[in-house]
Amino acid sequence: MRHDHDAGGEHTSSRRAFIRTSSAGMTAALVATSAAGSALAAPVSPVQEARAAGRPLAVTPACDGHETPAAAEGPLFKPQSPERTDFITPAIRGVRLELSGIVYDTACKPLPGSLIEFWQCDQNGDYDTTGFSLRGHQYTNSRGAFRLATIIPRDYWGRWGQRAPHIHAQVQAPGGPVLVTQLYFPDNTQAYGRDFAALNAADRLLNRACTITLAGPQGGGYTGAFDFVIQTTAK
Repeated sequence: MRHDHDAGGEHTSSRRAFIRTSSAGMTAALVATSAAGSALAAPVSPVQEARAAGRPLAVTPACDGHETPAAAEGPLFKPQSPERTDFITPAIRGVRLELSGIVYDTACKPLPGSLIEFWQCDQNGDYDTTGFSLRGHQYTNSRGAFRLATIIPRDYWGRWGQRAPHIHAQVQAPGGPVLVTQLYFPDNTQAYGRDFAALNAADRLLNRACTITLAGPQGGGYTGAFDFVIQTTAK
């Protein structure tokens, strides 16, 4: 069953409790990540990977201080997701995506310890509403960087018509306001036999400023880059 998630809504108290993580807790998470030698310790950008492999990739524009555009959260956000950077499980058979980037403030300063929540539908256009498949949160490392192993989601029909493939995100600096947004894919993306150019053009909620920069496909998957620019204090 495909599920609609376009409508916005008030943030619930449970969501606030989940997202309002203390700075001490974030520091502890970062220390633990560093001690475990996680891949987040020194991520390689898709731009670097593409150049090393000789693949062309447009350079992601430098931070210009403009906040990443917000978008509707939708009703399918679920609090208390697991902390993880890899969404790939045996049940996930879609086109692979290795997404990475940096979280900046509006002065273009990287923001270590920022909380990022991702959620999306699967290769069939379905959201997991009973568990946490393709859902999770993580914290940026000491360089303000993140990395996510996931898949390119499928398009689906909802109350707002046919939605282009997209990934939901919430981003928050320690103690700062929450940015809720959606990330989209370039028109030339190849996945599931779908026409991404037509899907993007027909989706009236799509914001081209939130398009992921992709390299590939290579080995059946893509590498992608997207940098978030967020507020650290309430407006």
